[in-house]
Amino acid sequence: MGKQAMQAVVDDWVEAYKQDRNVALLDLINFFIQCSGCQGMVTAEMFQSLHKKDVMQKMTENFDEESGLQYKKFIAYPWILTVTWPVDVGNEDYPLIRTGPYWKKFKANFCEFIAVLVQQCQCSILYDSYLMDTIISLLTGLADSMVRAFRHTSTLAAMKLLTAVLSVRLNLDVNKHNAQRLYEVEKKRISGKRTSYRLDQLERKRKEYEHKLLEIQNMMNAIFKGTFLNRYRDVIPEVRATCIEEIGRWIETHPDAFLNDSYLKYIGWMLYDKQAEVRLKCLLGLQGIYSRKEFVSRMDLFTIRFKDRIVSMPLDKDHEVAVQAMKLLMLMSQNCEDVLSAEDCETLYQFVYTTHRPLAVAAGEFLYKRLLSHEGDEEVQPKGGGKFGASTDQLKRLIRFFLDSKLHKHVAYLIDSLWDWAGKFLKDWECMTTLLLKNAEEDGEELNDAYQSALIEIILATVREAAEGHPPVGRGAAKKILSVKEKKIQLEDCTKITEHFIMVLPRLLAKYSTDAQKVANLLQIPQYYDLDVYSTGHLEKHLDALLREMKDIVAKHSDMSVLEVSSRTYYVLCSEEIAIYSQVNRALSQLIDELMGQLNQLLDGFWQKAEGFCTDAGEISWMQSLLRRVAAFHNAHDLTKWNLCDKTLRLLVFEMEHGSLPVLIIVPALQCTYFSLLWQVVAVSENSPKETLFALGREMRRFSQICMHFLHHKDKDVKEKAFLILCDWLLILSHQDANNNEEAVGLLDYLPSTSLQEKLLLFIQENVFMGEEEESKDLTEEEERKDESCQLDNLREKRSLLAAYCKLIAYNVVEMTAAAEIYKYYVKTYNDFGDIIKETLSKTRHNNKIQSTKTLIICLQQLFQAHAESHDSSGGLDFFSASFANMKELARRFSLTFGWDPVKSRESVAMIHKEGIEFAFQGANGVHGKCLPPNLSFLLIISEFSNKLLKPDKRLVYAYLQRYVAEPLPCRGDEWQPLISYRNSLLANEDEESSVLGSSGEWSPVSTSKTPSFKRKLSNGSLPETSRTEATRKAPEPQCASQLASAAGKSRKRLKSQEMHLQERLPFLCPGGLRGRDCKDEIKTEEVSEEGQAEDTAEDVDVDVGGADQDS
Repeated sequence: MGKQAMQAVVDDWVEAYKQDRNVALLDLINFFIQCSGCQGMVTAEMFQSLHKKDVMQKMTENFDEESGLQYKKFIAYPWILTVTWPVDVGNEDYPLIRTGPYWKKFKANFCEFIAVLVQQCQCSILYDSYLMDTIISLLTGLADSMVRAFRHTSTLAAMKLLTAVLSVRLNLDVNKHNAQRLYEVEKKRISGKRTSYRLDQLERKRKEYEHKLLEIQNMMNAIFKGTFLNRYRDVIPEVRATCIEEIGRWIETHPDAFLNDSYLKYIGWMLYDKQAEVRLKCLLGLQGIYSRKEFVSRMDLFTIRFKDRIVSMPLDKDHEVAVQAMKLLMLMSQNCEDVLSAEDCETLYQFVYTTHRPLAVAAGEFLYKRLLSHEGDEEVQPKGGGKFGASTDQLKRLIRFFLDSKLHKHVAYLIDSLWDWAGKFLKDWECMTTLLLKNAEEDGEELNDAYQSALIEIILATVREAAEGHPPVGRGAAKKILSVKEKKIQLEDCTKITEHFIMVLPRLLAKYSTDAQKVANLLQIPQYYDLDVYSTGHLEKHLDALLREMKDIVAKHSDMSVLEVSSRTYYVLCSEEIAIYSQVNRALSQLIDELMGQLNQLLDGFWQKAEGFCTDAGEISWMQSLLRRVAAFHNAHDLTKWNLCDKTLRLLVFEMEHGSLPVLIIVPALQCTYFSLLWQVVAVSENSPKETLFALGREMRRFSQICMHFLHHKDKDVKEKAFLILCDWLLILSHQDANNNEEAVGLLDYLPSTSLQEKLLLFIQENVFMGEEEESKDLTEEEERKDESCQLDNLREKRSLLAAYCKLIAYNVVEMTAAAEIYKYYVKTYNDFGDIIKETLSKTRHNNKIQSTKTLIICLQQLFQAHAESHDSSGGLDFFSASFANMKELARRFSLTFGWDPVKSRESVAMIHKEGIEFAFQGANGVHGKCLPPNLSFLLIISEFSNKLLKPDKRLVYAYLQRYVAEPLPCRGDEWQPLISYRNSLLANEDEESSVLGSSGEWSPVSTSKTPSFKRKLSNGSLPETSRTEATRKAPEPQCASQLASAAGKSRKRLKSQEMHLQERLPFLCPGGLRGRDCKDEIKTEEVSEEGQAEDTAEDVDVDVGGADQDS
């Protein structure tokens, strides 16, 4: 509805009010009641017709059991209103809480209607002492209702009414001020005369405005005291949020009346509210207040009282609350002098490193405006700063902050947080490189080593941010889709980066060529170039300079981080689509020729030695560096033509036969062989000859045997590298397609044998899980503190090993049942490896639900058997031992992985119970034997999965359990407690619980009969002591009994069809070993239970059948 249409509706109502105000007011009252979602009736009686005592007795809200209606009586002066509505109108669904655009628009129109109503009435009937009194009484009475819909709707209406009345007061203040000025002017103009008609008219006008203001003030007080003071602490968060939102608006629009501690305290108190929605409204209201400097001076007491709370709110668990808190602190920092201490600011600065980007950006604004940017930076140049004085000063402050924060690896997060606010000076790469190229001898202002390293990291982060245009990894769910304007800026930045660093980067590499960390960062910059600039700008000479520096760096460094970055940069530059390909490819070939020539010369000299291999330390170190360089380049480039595989394989075979090869050589030799074979597998085409494929297959199997042998190597680095390579190798070979060459796939296919799978699993157990236990036992607390960084590196390596093996399970390279050994450590190592194990479980379940479920059962059974064997000597199982508690906790964690939808996991959970029951009764003396089964305690374990069963499935599992239990069965001892507990878990939320144990201590027959129960929750939360309805249910009449029997007859048919359907879906109902023997007993039991179902209500059967129909 548009505003004009709404004004027309209000005008029509005003005209109707002027003709008959009682009828019009009753229509308005019905409007408010219906907007609450109540479809009941409203009746009215005049207040004057009743005595006060009778009136107080009428002020009730209760439930009429005879009519089945709920009613509320209250005063809306001068009336007593009675609102009646059906009892089934609950608190969970009414217009204000419904979702969707329609109901959102309804709420906006409802609020707009109240504002228009007051606006259209302000010149006529607003001050008649009847309209507003009635509306305020109505809304105040409804706001005290126990019915949520009435309370929420009337509170919103009252708050909007006060806001609208406040706007009227503002207009009256202006009119009164104007009238007062005119009165003063007129009084001075006719100062010689005793009276004046104009003066008297202005005086009457002024007094009229004062009278109206007094009435408006009374209305505001009545609404505030009658509604706000009672509802700002309401149990419903939406009501509290409405109150706080409006009081913030009142303070901002009418500070003379509301900007004082008497009203501000309510906002301050609600900053501690448990609901994020309420805290958010508080912060938004305070933002509007603190954004105006003229208000800040009047908020000193509030600021002192609640500053600490606001400073702590960026840590709020709700992201939006944290963001708005940071924005509020930014406003407080700007408009309140010294309100934030240095310690407060240091705490807030660190939020630039948070993973939630909106909060980090808000913190970036705070950091930039508070620390990095100062007024006058552009005008006042630091002494000796040159043309980059302001930017240099900002950069130094940024570097100092970065170094002081002790979070050097998070520079990408820091730059991303500042990007929206400090993009101009962060893109000043000319200033940054000028600082790096300064020499102390020439300029006297050279940065120290720490500042240089930090500045290079900042340069790389800014280049990456500008070229990629999206946040760093870990901050943001996915890559941002750039708009046309953002893409244009991105292209301009790439061009700017390329044009500047093409000329400067070779000089930077030459200056810092000996520092591995600086070089590794600088060498990543060309990966973000627009490489076409080399050819279009005729800048090939600068490319030659870059390639020369890169070649020198490769020759100087053997650090893998530098070599891998160099290899990656060569790969980016050596793209066949660009014009500089031939130039870069020629330089790369020359580099590899030199490396391979040196390696061949060294190897030839070694093999020619009489002892077979030289062990000179210098030569071993030189060979290691050469192999590391070749391995780094072989990862990104195909070096097959240099025939590297034969040379490295010979080294590995020598180590297998003699075991005297230095460890420094084994690891890079393994990597070189691995990369060489991978490139050969990738090169397989449709036309590859069989001889080549056979030879490649032999080399692959030979390399696999070498890796298997190295799994038992004495050196930790060697065996871990062999394991990782072997896992990746098996994963690639089991999923390669050899360019659609089926014959090649058959020849090169390599699946791990059973023995290899066992070796891999044993390696994980010894080096990931068992190794953890040993270390935790051997190390003291003091040693753990000293070696914390070493332990973190060790944990990272173990996570890599476990992840590599779990990938083999997830992609069906090894048997899925091998995961059972991994799952055993889920609870014990949850903090270190819980995420990896949980993801493995999720992947295997996605591949094959049934097989994954069997793996879970196998895991629990193996743990139970180990627990039972360890307690054999003690004469029985200990249910309170740590190992048994761990099993139950593991089962509970497994149960949680099935999610909240039991329909999706129905078959899997049913199979867990079937397999668990069969395992629990293994070893019993016959199916109906009375001896205690040795595995009976396993029922306590699978009871953790009972809550994942659908209601019909619980009955079927219970029926399946009864086949293993003789009735009656003595169960007085504690040894049968697992069976009792498991049976109770299947009967949870059922009225069958009363039949668990008979009075004589024997199992009672199965009965699914239910006693109908009905509870009616009153609005005040109490239940009647005795009602006529309950008495009727206790002694049903013959007619009711016949109807119940008829309904039960229908229920039996529906239940039987439901169970037949479930038998088709759940095969465990009649297992192969029991199907022929127990069919008659099963049918007989069904008939008995159907007779027992005669007392079931039709409602319960409908629920069950509905659950069954979901699967059909």
